[in-house]
Amino acid sequence: MTFHRNPTQLESRKPSSSPDSSFSFLGAISFISLLGISSFAALPALAAEEEQALDPVVVTAAPMSDPLTVTTNAKAPRQPVPAHDGADYLKTIPGFSIIRKGGTDGDPVFRGMAGSRLNILADGEMIHGGCGGRMDPPTAYIYPESFDRITVLKGPQSVAWGPVSAGTVLFERDFKPYGTPGYRFFGSAMFGSFGRNDQVLDAQAGNSRFYSRLIGTHSRMSDYEDGRGQRVHSRYMRWSGSAALGFTPDETTRMELSASASDGEAAYADRPMDGAKFARENFSLKFEKRRISALVDKVNAQVYYNYIDHVMDNYSLREPGMTKNVSNPDRLTTGFRVSGDLNLSDTSLLKLGVDQQSNRHRLRTGNDQDYRNKDRADDATFDNFGVFSEWTQSLSEKDRLVAGLRADFWEAKDKRSTGSTSGKSRSDTLSSGFVRYERDFGKNSTFLVGLGHSERFPDFWEAISQNKQSETSDSAFNTKPEKNTQLDIGTIYRINPKLQLSASAFYSRVNDYILVDNSRALKNALLVRNVDATTYGGEVGVTYALSRHLQSGISLAYVRGNNRTDHTPLAQMPPLDSRFTLDYDDGTWSAGALWRLVAAQNRIDKDKGNIVGQDIDSTPGFGVFSINGGYRFRKDLRMTAGVDNLFDKTYAEAISKSGSMIPGYDQTTRVNEPGRYFWLKLDLKFD
Repeated sequence: MTFHRNPTQLESRKPSSSPDSSFSFLGAISFISLLGISSFAALPALAAEEEQALDPVVVTAAPMSDPLTVTTNAKAPRQPVPAHDGADYLKTIPGFSIIRKGGTDGDPVFRGMAGSRLNILADGEMIHGGCGGRMDPPTAYIYPESFDRITVLKGPQSVAWGPVSAGTVLFERDFKPYGTPGYRFFGSAMFGSFGRNDQVLDAQAGNSRFYSRLIGTHSRMSDYEDGRGQRVHSRYMRWSGSAALGFTPDETTRMELSASASDGEAAYADRPMDGAKFARENFSLKFEKRRISALVDKVNAQVYYNYIDHVMDNYSLREPGMTKNVSNPDRLTTGFRVSGDLNLSDTSLLKLGVDQQSNRHRLRTGNDQDYRNKDRADDATFDNFGVFSEWTQSLSEKDRLVAGLRADFWEAKDKRSTGSTSGKSRSDTLSSGFVRYERDFGKNSTFLVGLGHSERFPDFWEAISQNKQSETSDSAFNTKPEKNTQLDIGTIYRINPKLQLSASAFYSRVNDYILVDNSRALKNALLVRNVDATTYGGEVGVTYALSRHLQSGISLAYVRGNNRTDHTPLAQMPPLDSRFTLDYDDGTWSAGALWRLVAAQNRIDKDKGNIVGQDIDSTPGFGVFSINGGYRFRKDLRMTAGVDNLFDKTYAEAISKSGSMIPGYDQTTRVNEPGRYFWLKLDLKFD
């Protein structure tokens, strides 16, 4: 075969009540001792193993690994320190922004697009939150250090992972076969300001026929303080656990059964309720068979079950009001996926597949005494069956043509007991596709240009939740699907051995863009309407090796949007975001600095936006400087430490949610970011 790397087409690449601003040095020293004892106890085994060690570089701004792909190690330390959820990890990747609501569970935004415009998959599975106000976006149930890799696919340049408009994020776990009996281990602990305390354990063992994997995570933080020293209602506690058992009867076959559970609580500074429960149950069964015949290279199959039970109230994590109110939604998501890779010739590969998911959402409300005794009422069901194909044709050793087609068969039912669409169903057949030309030139240099089209069905938050209404009805259930046509170009160019440029740009025209509009007075509801929109922008990264151990980097991310129907700026667009990095690593000592500069945002459309938030007002620009350093005791044992927001800047992201009036806390226009933040992290990894 003459295929070259291209991950967009190949699946195989796939609290306490008061803030604690002090450092948990006692806990850190204890964990250092524990790691030291355990690592030196493992010396004989480690001496015989010369395999993968800890990554040598602290991640400050993940670069593009391909022109439209970013891949980053989910277990590597990074700056600024993310919360223990998927969204905060994504903010270290240029092009991503986070809509902050508190200390955790922010909503990820990529190129100004949020919600279901961005596909989020955890180990191949779709996850959907339960809260009608996006208290628990999908990334709230993803604990990144329990995964091995995060892959971002930009734009509608793949159809293999569902219908997508802005991009796809894959939180992935790797499988490395065991030739002989052995084990692998990863452990980390982090301690920081405001009572931050995280632990992660990932233990694996196996032989040539069987393997097992156990993963546990825990994270806790008290209320943080902004740059003025004002407390932000933001404390949280989260934990997760998962177990997997695998069977590998031969070197080309693998079956895996896994189960996981998680829960926690989180305070929110942007609303009158907090999250008292984030319970999730998951079961998954996978099958993989490779090298079946000369024609069939690989077959993958997966079936999964995800159940979320979410509780929000106004008394567990804050001073209660006159009435103790509770809202308890739940969501059941089941689905499957089957795909196969066919070697049509030495230069032609065809991927075929089907996927399906069913969603049932229910809700019950009450007070702290009676809500558990009530029955949940169904309010919506969403079902989708998709068929897709991706074809890759090598035109020469350096040139490729990639194309894909997808059809999605949607059906939804409004199961609410009131409203003009109560009891009604709707169905749509939507299509997506792309064509892309790729060319390699020089060593590690690539260029591509692609045109993609995607059609997106309105999601639960746009059509059902919080009594959304249309311009002509008391229901938004019949909102039109969104249609995006997008041009993507990108390159990675190694100018010389020291200097590398990576860039990606896009131009998108969206018909029937689904806008959430709070500029018109509605009774206890938001207006949802379709408009036509245009967005364009991109990301640029430059790295330069100043010496063998010292490297500098610059990254820029920019997006601009226009509402062509209202002749206004498109709301909830983040401003120009630039990052300047300097990193030193000699294999033993490491040090780094990150200077983030964000421009002012004056292009707003007040009270309009998306399912997560609406524009509030213009925002000033800001700059934040952070530093870090590390020491590698052994190839498998490392300590890193740093200070985020070194100069204690008071600032808020342009797309941050507005601050709510909470007893005991100062209300702010937006939820401010943390002030000066000290952290220390230890990692141990061995095979």
